[in-house]
Amino acid sequence: MGNVTSSVAAKFAFFPPDPPTYEVCKDSDGRLVLPGIRADLNMDVHLLDTKGGNKIVSNYWKHPIAKLTLLYSHGNAADLGQMHELFIELRAHLRVNIMSYDYSGYGGSSGKPTELNTYYDIEAVYNCLKKEYGVKQEDLIIYGQSVGSGPTLHLASRLQRPRGVVLHSAILSGIRVLYPVKMTFWFDIFKNIDKIRRVNCPVLVIHGTDDEVVDWYHGKRLWELSKEKYEPLWVKGGGHCNLETYPEFIKHLRKFINTMEKISITKPEKELDSKPSITEEETKHNKCLRLKKKVAGSKKE
Repeated sequence: MGNVTSSVAAKFAFFPPDPPTYEVCKDSDGRLVLPGIRADLNMDVHLLDTKGGNKIVSNYWKHPIAKLTLLYSHGNAADLGQMHELFIELRAHLRVNIMSYDYSGYGGSSGKPTELNTYYDIEAVYNCLKKEYGVKQEDLIIYGQSVGSGPTLHLASRLQRPRGVVLHSAILSGIRVLYPVKMTFWFDIFKNIDKIRRVNCPVLVIHGTDDEVVDWYHGKRLWELSKEKYEPLWVKGGGHCNLETYPEFIKHLRKFINTMEKISITKPEKELDSKPSITEEETKHNKCLRLKKKVAGSKKE
């Protein structure tokens, strides 16, 4: 059993760029900025306190006519300094506001990256969207890429009715990337296969058919288990880290956003504070399994 948990930790070790690709500073007006990143008057930088005791960096990219806001959880081996061009492009093509953030231990965020901390991180970001920008969950698209599907489905499964969810190269769970198991073990991590069943909104799944890290089956199964299935995008020949380079990617994503803009949601919000953010069971499991740092020869996600 110990060998299995070690294998899962090694496979899903977090790989924050070392050193970080950016730093957070204050300009002459006391405003938080990211030196070296192209100036953008419509981008706000925040340092947010999490329930895990860490301070995480988040960027809010405003679009002048946006109806929806996209909360983006990125993949394993990148930080915000490497992704700002992507967010600028997504904002322009999708005409949405974008809230991006770095997990604890990534970029300018303090602490250590663990599964548990990613849950605390996304909750802090969601609370910032509500308090600072007045974003309601019915106007929120929750987007998770690769390992970012974990915090994405954690949040989406706890909200009553977000506008939509996008799962990009997502995982069923940590163990299932390694072995084709049929049941969920207590030591597994990012148990998306269970949480997807509790998501009450349209779900778009995007996955490459030649994904060399997370088999296409993961995306297919998550789509099958979704309560409200949106037409998936299976990128023929697509790998794990290159789906944005295919023209059908942005075209299909824009079609999804257009559809979500036309949906009318009138149900009242259910606040996150209505119950504990992390269950006792999840806390117990996270004590047993921490996501370790990169080991020699490990394959990046």
